Amino acid sequence: MGRVRIIAVANQKGGVGKTTTAINLSACLAAAGKRVLAIDADQQGNTTSGLGLDKNGGPLTVYHIFLGEADVNGTKQPTCVEGLEVIPANINLTGAEIELIGKERREFILREELEKVKADYDFIIIDCPPSLNLITINALTAADTVLVPIQCEYFALEGLEQLLHTVNLVKKRLNPALEIEGIVFTMFDARTNLSLQVVEEVKRTLGQNVYRTIIPRNVRLGESPSHGLPIHMYDPRSKGAEAYAQLAEEVMEKEWN
Repeated sequence: MGRVRIIAVANQKGGVGKTTTAINLSACLAAAGKRVLAIDADQQGNTTSGLGLDKNGGPLTVYHIFLGEADVNGTKQPTCVEGLEVIPANINLTGAEIELIGKERREFILREELEKVKADYDFIIIDCPPSLNLITINALTAADTVLVPIQCEYFALEGLEQLLHTVNLVKKRLNPALEIEGIVFTMFDARTNLSLQVVEEVKRTLGQNVYRTIIPRNVRLGESPSHGLPIHMYDPRSKGAEAYAQLAEEVMEKEWN
């Protein structure tokens, strides 16, 4: 590993497997021996609870980083996965955008904080909120690449176009080095023609930026967050666990100079 890769997991559409992907990609990278920091930047705090932490129990969260009241080392917490730390989030993050009105360089807060600690990690995975707000802009400005989970449904391409437009704006104005890490298909049901059609249409549009790994619909994958465990610990033999392990392998295989 030459240097850290900061990956924002983003899609402004909810219910597409974004947080599930952030949790399980982070966990599988750590299980493969990488040093990983997961940042929960979603006010729902589901990455926090999905990794076994009480999102309302800790005094310091990513909200305090945005307000300048804490730094990464003061907010990060160990998780149930060795080698994986998380910066938690909760509903307090809702107010951050209003409190940052008028603050100079407010789009660069997360980037400047991560500069101080990124040498400690191989991967930093940011779970973005399901909207294109200031917190998402901070994540995209801090990131090297954007990983986009897409549910295999009819409206997937429409949402993708909006997100790619935002990525291009951030690249033009705030983060010239930002690239698309890749598209990951989630909730795939091989029994439906629609799933297959969506996959083919996105591949035709984006080509090499589409990951080979496809995350299937899987009951165990849906159950694992309620137990505070990533899927590879909750049910290592499930199809969901196998898929996220394969995705982590693909991410690690990518050239990074």
